[in-house]
Amino acid sequence: MKLKTSTLRFPYFFLVLSWLLSLALARAAEAPVGLLAQCTAAMERFTSVDPDMKKLFETATGYVVFPSIAKGGFVFGGARGEGLAYEKGAAVGKAVLTQVTVGAQVGGQEFAEVIFFESREAFDSFKQSKLTMSAQVSAVAAAEGASKNARYMEGVLIFTRAKQGLMAEASVGGQKLKFEALK
Repeated sequence: MKLKTSTLRFPYFFLVLSWLLSLALARAAEAPVGLLAQCTAAMERFTSVDPDMKKLFETATGYVVFPSIAKGGFVFGGARGEGLAYEKGAAVGKAVLTQVTVGAQVGGQEFAEVIFFESREAFDSFKQSKLTMSAQVSAVAAAEGASKNARYMEGVLIFTRAKQGLMAEASVGGQKLKFEALK
């Protein structure tokens, strides 16, 4: 009996999406206090890899820390993560990142991300949930010395750090950020 290749690939799509969904649901169930501890630990990991990044945390108008973003895809893909937004070193709101992509892609991964805002306008745009990251704003992989040469684009600077998984992709899409002030 001979099976079509497309028939064999179809279940993998659902496996990747179910893994992504289960990881996102597990993260969503964590208490905000747990999220604060995770963000603090993520910032420490970023600065331990690149000590010069401490200056960015001190000088940025604001920043958002996503300690864990789950990403998966097979032709169509998506990512989701929750984090905290900071202003002058204090948490001021909760952030949700959602990404949708299409193109040649397969796999799943988990990564951490920090988004720095250079100006009040860029940070306010994020806080009004009007900020959408396009392909023009690319992320810098966190590594020793990476922050020295990194430059803001459109008032935004992004660093990522892989945590686990493997994903190969040549896709297009964008990230949408949503902000909710802490009460």
